This record gives sequence, C-alpha cells and structure tokens, in this order.
Amino acid sequence: MDNRSELLLEIGKIVGTHGLRGDLKIRLDSADPEVLLTIEQIFLHLPTGESLTVKPVRQSVHKGQVLLRLQNYESINLVEHMVGGQVLLPENQLPVLEDDEFYWKQLKGLQVIDRQRGPIGQLQQMFTTAAHDTYVVKGEYGEVLIPAVAQFVLEIDLQQQVMQVDLPEGLVPQEP
Repeated sequence: MDNRSELLLEIGKIVGTHGLRGDLKIRLDSADPEVLLTIEQIFLHLPTGESLTVKPVRQSVHKGQVLLRLQNYESINLVEHMVGGQVLLPENQLPVLEDDEFYWKQLKGLQVIDRQRGPIGQLQQMFTTAAHDTYVVKGEYGEVLIPAVAQFVLEIDLQQQVMQVDLPEGLVPQEP
C-alpha cells in the first residue's frame, strides 16, 4: 500500500507562468522560498485532478515568488494547464520548524478565540504580504483579517485546535 499521499504537505500554489520556457510562478504558504530551491522532486496536484511527480531543472526567487522550470515541461504550452495547482513536498523534506513556527496544514481549520469577544470563527486562509503573513478567519463576524504577529496571536494549541488572539478595536466588526 502506498502511504506517500499521507506524508505530503501542500506548501504552495501555482499562480501563473513566467516567460515562454515553461517557468511556473509558485506562491508559497510560508514566507521562506528557500525550501523549493534545493529540492530534487516535487509533487503537483493539478486542477484537472491529475497528480504528477516532477523534477525541477531551474529554481529561482523572483519578486517574493519561486520560479520553477520542470524537466520535460520546458514550454509555456506544456505548463499552462498547471496554473491553479497545488505544490506538495514530503513532510520529511521540509525544514524542521522552531517551536513558534507552524506549517499551514497544521493551522487551517483552527478555531480562533479572541480574548475579549470569545469565538470569532475558523481559520480558512493565509496570505503573505511584504510586512507579514495575514490570517483570514470566517465566522459570525464575517471575514476577519488578522496579522500573524505576536502582538495579536497569543497562543496556538494544536492539541485543542485553537488559536488564542487579542485583537484591537476596529479589527473585528462591533456586531456579529
């Protein structure tokens, strides 16, 4: 039995192409593009449902994203259908994280509880800005954007599936 799919973690998305030689633009879920610069094999899950195991022949960082050229896919015509796909790596090839660092897969779906307001929703998405990552929480207050900084994120308890936050006035609508 192949358990490989259980060990794969999504680390980013294919958000576009770059140039005519088949370079893919990868937006990573974490702010560290280094993870893709030395890897020898990458797994893709495409919007069509197809899964591929590919070998990078060129990796570089460009404007905060990783440009990736794949062996046997060195033309824009061969990679356009990959846009929107997920980029996955085996968990054992990912860097060991510090105690206060997490992979997106660990955080997605956490219940977010504000110190003053109580439960505000479930962590649905994350995006990276120039300054910091931002969490997107959806719940009874609608969509709440929370900067992923220690000032606001007090504690993450993966056992309890809870993120404790202390949000300032104005970040959350007054009425749920």
